[in-house]
Amino acid sequence: MAPVIGEALDRRDGRLKITGGARYAAESAAFSNLAEAVLVQSTIGNGRIRMIDAADAERAPGVIAVMTHLNAPRLNSDGGDHPVQPGEFYPLLQDDRVQYNGQHVAVVVAETFEQATYAAALVKFRYDEEPTVAKLERAAGQAAIPVNFRGGQREADSRRGNPEQAFSGAAIKIDQTYTTPVEHHNPMEPHAVIAAWAGDDLKLYPSTQGISGAQARVAGLLGIPPDNVHVVNAFVGGGFGCKGSTWPHVTLAAMAARLTRRPVRLVLTRRQMFTSTGYRSKTIQHVRLGAGSDGRLVAVIHDGIVQTAPFGEFVEPVGLATEIMYACPNLAVTHRVARINAGMPTFMRAPGEASGMFALESAMDELAYAANIDPVQLRLINHADRDEHKNLPWTSKSLKQCYARAAEAFGWAGRSPTPRSMQNNGTLVGWGMASATYPGNRSTAGARVRILPDGTATVQSGTQDIGTGTYTTMTQVAADGLGLPVEKVRAELGDSAFPHAPVSGGSQTSASVLPAVWAAAKAARAKLADLAAGPSGRALQGAQPDDIVIQGDALALQSDPARRVPIRRLLSDAKLPAIESIETAAPGDEEKNYSAHSFGAHFVEVEVEPELAEVRVRRYVGAFAAGRIVNAKTARSQYIGGIVYGLGMALTEETEVDARTGRIVNATIADYMVPVNADVPEIIVIQVPEDDTIFNPLGVKGIGELPMVGVAAAIANAVYHATGIRVRDLPVRIDKLLRA
Repeated sequence: MAPVIGEALDRRDGRLKITGGARYAAESAAFSNLAEAVLVQSTIGNGRIRMIDAADAERAPGVIAVMTHLNAPRLNSDGGDHPVQPGEFYPLLQDDRVQYNGQHVAVVVAETFEQATYAAALVKFRYDEEPTVAKLERAAGQAAIPVNFRGGQREADSRRGNPEQAFSGAAIKIDQTYTTPVEHHNPMEPHAVIAAWAGDDLKLYPSTQGISGAQARVAGLLGIPPDNVHVVNAFVGGGFGCKGSTWPHVTLAAMAARLTRRPVRLVLTRRQMFTSTGYRSKTIQHVRLGAGSDGRLVAVIHDGIVQTAPFGEFVEPVGLATEIMYACPNLAVTHRVARINAGMPTFMRAPGEASGMFALESAMDELAYAANIDPVQLRLINHADRDEHKNLPWTSKSLKQCYARAAEAFGWAGRSPTPRSMQNNGTLVGWGMASATYPGNRSTAGARVRILPDGTATVQSGTQDIGTGTYTTMTQVAADGLGLPVEKVRAELGDSAFPHAPVSGGSQTSASVLPAVWAAAKAARAKLADLAAGPSGRALQGAQPDDIVIQGDALALQSDPARRVPIRRLLSDAKLPAIESIETAAPGDEEKNYSAHSFGAHFVEVEVEPELAEVRVRRYVGAFAAGRIVNAKTARSQYIGGIVYGLGMALTEETEVDARTGRIVNATIADYMVPVNADVPEIIVIQVPEDDTIFNPLGVKGIGELPMVGVAAAIANAVYHATGIRVRDLPVRIDKLLRA
């Protein structure tokens, strides 16, 4: 039977999603006495609650409870997991402190959503207001070294050689500051959760990218064993990082359910998602590049300042890609963080790399013009043949192939290098490019495979499918491991009762879960073959297990297909309901001996109307090398989706904050501009073959975040080529081009 790993198979969950059969968090469970909860949020950016008047709300029709810090259940202040570190605590109605505009200050529970919404508007607050610092620019002077950078796994700063001295003596210097704004994820499905207690056991149905993380976080806060919390979420309508952490609304729903002794559903409004579930931090990045007249880098200095909340620390790691991207003997990277009156930032697709590579790849483009070297050639001159930060070889690297194949498909050789030199019927035409990279992340994961009497199999893992195709890739890997057609394998996930798997973040799901699926499938197949070769095997007794294969609902010999035994009879004779294997896959010593990253290259054409400065992306080619591809169809979809996300970062997306109050003024998707069909050209994706068996036994890396990295820089570089105007402050908008 031909292997199916690598084939462009249709999504296993596709029909359910397009026919409405897929049940998302808000509709995932049915309770006859389900109550509805609505959040009430603060209207100030800093201060204390002086008085709460909930009398009118409590008398409103259908109201069951109004939960505030005065009557909310008490929590463990040290419970939980990322991104909150020990000693840090999200606001969860535990005191009268207000630290940002939009913080949750009450939860109203009623019989219907409409009743809860009406009553929520009746809750009145008076505050003792304090000065609000709501913008990073106002706090940048107080930025400090992070205390727990990357979870304490490494230092916030790094250096090699003497970069300051090398920069001072460089023949060519680039010294610029680049900024990226606050951005929000805006997945199609809003955050939602259903919470139901049965005695001391809690069942949660949240929209989450991290089943196991939600279980641990909520259990820790409530002070109950994790086994008492059962988390279920079969379908996630997008996440992009904001569903990777367990945000306050999940715990608040559990608290409200305990307080009212009713199952409770809480669904965030689109506006609440701008203040309740994280965002990408604003960044201010100072980049200095020093090079010889030949374009070879002699110094790289990248200093980043980002923002975090008053009650915790999340640092956008903007300089990590700079450490490894290009060969340079003298390099320094610093990260600084400033506290402002805003909610907690969080992971947003390609955290750190997306923002940081905008700065680095824009600076590299500026260096290419200063040195009069083609931007692709400049990158080849400075290609890093090994990870110079860790001083380790790569597990695999096909970046040069990405440059070559994308440049050829784009027609880069026809580029006129002079800005404003290319036109199309009076419209300015610009060509730009940039590199992409994202680390190869992998965590311990488990999987269970069961072979059933009818010759079918199930594969289970406590992972989640956030739209990336995990149901499909798990099925493909299990099918090949078992030697079964994909039609006979069913994947099940999204349940904390299944073997543990990590958060679907850091592009690690495939690299973590699929090796466990492969191991469990091979082990289950071996158990079945050993059983068939033993006393229960009847016609196959004494056969070599390696010669036994599954054919339909029976086992047979490859060498003599006439010798066969039905699986049902085999299991019945052995008094077994099924053959089951649970296996765990984990990173090994490869992390000590190699550096794992995926790479890619972006090439883009823009047209700019010369008088109105309207920018349109007309052509896009991206080439990527990300290990072995399990499903060519879902992989292509991920590449295209990442590029579209990058178009938004480059041209439209910015969260506008009122500096006086900290209120977000464009907290709707009518005012927060994301790309629509008319903004997106045909995107050509080239998947460069790569098989990274050093990284894991299947040779698989992650895809989801890689294609977004570098998009914003490629587009900004193309705009410069078209107009001669360098925009270093995202997004690239009409007003910035007209002001120049």
